[in-house]
Amino acid sequence: MDRQLSALTVSEINRYVKGLIHNDPRLRDLWVTGEISNFKHHRSGHMYFTVKDSSSSLRCVFFRRENMRCIFEPTDGMEVFLHGNLSVYEPGGLYQLYVDEMQAAGMGSLFVAFEQLKEKLEKEGLFKADHKKKLPLIPRKIGLVTSPGGAALQDILTTVKKRFPHVHLLVVESLVQGAGAATDIVRALDLLNKMDDIDIIIITRGGGSLEDLWPFNEEIVARAIYRSLKPVVSAVGHETDFTIADFTADLRAHTPTEAAAAVVPVRDELLSAVDKLRNRAAIALQTCLRQEKQRLDHIVSERFLRHPRERVKLFRNILEDNDAKLRREIVRVLQLKGIKLTALVDRLESYSPLKVMNRGFSFCRNEQGDIIRSIKDIKIGQLLQLSFKDGKAECRTEKIEEGSIIEQ
Repeated sequence: MDRQLSALTVSEINRYVKGLIHNDPRLRDLWVTGEISNFKHHRSGHMYFTVKDSSSSLRCVFFRRENMRCIFEPTDGMEVFLHGNLSVYEPGGLYQLYVDEMQAAGMGSLFVAFEQLKEKLEKEGLFKADHKKKLPLIPRKIGLVTSPGGAALQDILTTVKKRFPHVHLLVVESLVQGAGAATDIVRALDLLNKMDDIDIIIITRGGGSLEDLWPFNEEIVARAIYRSLKPVVSAVGHETDFTIADFTADLRAHTPTEAAAAVVPVRDELLSAVDKLRNRAAIALQTCLRQEKQRLDHIVSERFLRHPRERVKLFRNILEDNDAKLRREIVRVLQLKGIKLTALVDRLESYSPLKVMNRGFSFCRNEQGDIIRSIKDIKIGQLLQLSFKDGKAECRTEKIEEGSIIEQ
């Protein structure tokens, strides 16, 4: 009976242990390092996984409201640093680490996030060369996305003024580092794309740490550059700095000064090139005119133009000769045709029945006018019509004898 009174329920035990852990300040604020395994990103947004070392493991929960701040995607086998508090999940009697911050060990969280996003966008084709837009030769108006107080803007203004002072620049102020900078950059890009008079866009800022440049490594910035209707030049950081924006842009410049030089030609060099082309065109035109004049002089010097009457007389004689030849040929052809026609007439007459009848032959028709070709077509008493070369005679059949007249 005493045992029953002193026995604790499972819930009481779990609650008691949870209280012990909760009251331990060291377990309320601790860092844990280990390797992720059994990672699962639930459709609710929560992350569940185990962190382990060579001999032990610890269950972990990374709720959605906290893991949204994680800049990389955790995967199995990844070495991480975890910050959070240890507590007991009472329904299951399990103690686990409730994570509120995760950092990648070794290479660092930012580097891991950079490589993951770069690989993802590269597979989607955002970096392909065939998507890169051609930069205009002489832009009329350039849009700049940058901080108005930065040295990058001054470098671009100085370079443009020196190379081509007539080009217009429109600066759209934007945050270039810190919280909200990526969203602000996207806003500026979209705004410039709505302006019809903007020919090209430069996004730029000076150098800094990886953390400072991080807004240019965010996915929303890369996609805004990719969907831009205007060519985009990225000039972020120093020559050794690379960002996701550099890979997505139509052109990557090592520095803001290089970006301005790539976008704007040198006015004096263009004018010099135009002068050279003008001189070449003038020389080519003079050469062409000289050649045509020589041809004209040659034609004018021809005897035909100096003595046109002789030329006309010559062609008249040629025409008369050709006319005589044509007439002779016509006569010859007609004679040949006449000979052939006579031969055909003679041949036709040789087949004429009148020729045969001149030799004593005649032919016979019945009362219907049909020619009788056989004795079998005649009957006794039938009225017949005989045709001779010089007339016709009617007679009536009195006797029929069959047999070949040749044999008789």
